[in-house]
Amino acid sequence: MSENKNFEQEEYEDVDLISLTDDECNEYEFEVLDEIDYKDGHYYALMPTFDLPDEDIESGSTYMIFEAVEDENGDPQLAEIEDEDLLDDIAEIFENRFDESEE
Repeated sequence: MSENKNFEQEEYEDVDLISLTDDECNEYEFEVLDEIDYKDGHYYALMPTFDLPDEDIESGSTYMIFEAVEDENGDPQLAEIEDEDLLDDIAEIFENRFDESEE
């Protein structure tokens, strides 16, 4: 998938879903696991509802983190986080929140 994705968010009963469309107009659906505000950004932890490659499943990376941004027209998009330190910080926050919700 490319760096920025257009998205539409829908809620179904207890499941919050987002459809992402990449630059080649391929559409993917994700379940919203959580979202947070951190520093100057808003971030989503998303679980793909489509099959992941076996190597992703084996490595345990079953969810993805994206930042909410706006394109040049002000339309909402989700972008991959390029700053590894920021991504690590946000992943740790999500992991802690996931652990707390399991207790």
